[in-house]
Amino acid sequence: MDDREFFQTVADRSRLSRQEAADVTRATLETLAARLSAGEARDLAQELPGHLRESLRRGPEEMEVFDPEESVRRVHERTGLSEPEADRGVRAVLATLREAVSAEEYGHAMSQLGSEFARMAESVR
Repeated sequence: MDDREFFQTVADRSRLSRQEAADVTRATLETLAARLSAGEARDLAQELPGHLRESLRRGPEEMEVFDPEESVRRVHERTGLSEPEADRGVRAVLATLREAVSAEEYGHAMSQLGSEFARMAESVR
């Protein structure tokens, strides 16, 4: 899946425009990068198209711990989307990520993020 296909899938699932889907995708990946260990963010990035990899790059800070609601709030702040739009967007990105990377890598990421994040992805069809 290339980045344009990723954005279009997110747009279709979230009912956002293609540009909003691109913005919410980048913001969600940046937010997830703060929640994942540096090694896991790097491993996940390796399975994504080139332009999306940049969003998972993170500095040497410690891994942060926060819940899905905080993720949605951060994405809302980064994108300017309403909170319901950001919530739909985050869910769509997680569901699309599940399809874009290997099951093994997705499982590793979800093991660090936690079951609440996995349920967010499962809520999207």
